[in-house]
Amino acid sequence: MLNFVNDYSEGAHPQILKRMAETNMEQLPGYGSDKYTASAKQKIREACGCPDADVWLLVGGTQTNQTVIDTITPAYAGVVAATNGHVNVHEAGAIEATGHKVLTVPGHDGKIDAADLERLCADFYADGNHTHMVFPGCVYLSHPTEYGTLYSKAELTAIADVAHKYDMPLFLDGARLGYGLTAEGTDLTLEDIARITDVFYIGGTKVGALFGEAVVFTKHNTPSHFLTQIKQHGALLAKGWLLGLQFDTLFTDGLYTRIAQNANDMAAQIRAALTAKGYLLPHDAPTNQIPVVMDQPTIERLSRDVRMDFMEKYDDTHTVMRICTSWATTQEHTDQLIALL
Repeated sequence: MLNFVNDYSEGAHPQILKRMAETNMEQLPGYGSDKYTASAKQKIREACGCPDADVWLLVGGTQTNQTVIDTITPAYAGVVAATNGHVNVHEAGAIEATGHKVLTVPGHDGKIDAADLERLCADFYADGNHTHMVFPGCVYLSHPTEYGTLYSKAELTAIADVAHKYDMPLFLDGARLGYGLTAEGTDLTLEDIARITDVFYIGGTKVGALFGEAVVFTKHNTPSHFLTQIKQHGALLAKGWLLGLQFDTLFTDGLYTRIAQNANDMAAQIRAALTAKGYLLPHDAPTNQIPVVMDQPTIERLSRDVRMDFMEKYDDTHTVMRICTSWATTQEHTDQLIALL
């Protein structure tokens, strides 16, 4: 079977495993107080062009989203997200479990629009009973989105302007950030993200690490006692050096972006083949996630040889499936998939 169901089916990049083996018997302090974590944080600060950024390494995406949103959002407020945003659809109510309601705005190909955000906030504060309602307390978005689409620098800036107008921090979920930064046509850099947002994270789990996400606070705005709150959310790893070692490796000699580029290169070939063969691509998604509309006979035929992911129903007879490449996708497997299409 060819596996194009997600970008975290493989373990980790060989260079990470090599360094883990080399350092396996070292005795190191826990909870991220080790030399490898310190080195990783410094390299991330340099890559972000933000020398005084505060960097924290957490274990996984859901824990990261829950921890960050809960700690930056007032107790009486909720988080604004797209209707099809990850925290609203695919995190099993993890945000609501912390007492914060997810307040939704329309998702346009998975993206938030600044005008919709402005409308939600303006309508809220215009309501004479708004003190009895859930306040919009922070803004969440993902880049790339659940549909593999990307924000432009102008779009992200416009969203940040509205968020800050209403005293809300802007949080960017970067679970697949490497694939967004290396996508063809993007004008949004890591330095731009660090400058425009209030907090974001650099995904490792889906971009070459065994596990782990790097949270970056860019404006001297780390919540008080953040380490304690990470632990309260079950996201603090005792063997913290395992996270530090992975991110130190990923941010050495451009490894993070090089392996992300591979996924996008393979996806571009698949996307071109789908278009040439007459498949409908419902979104302009230039990253490693390829939403494609298929009828049931096609799904059944391909599923004999290829693992894909269900996204959503398109109409009564068609489904949007997702073909997803990863940092480890090979040219051989890409060619085999194209032949099967």
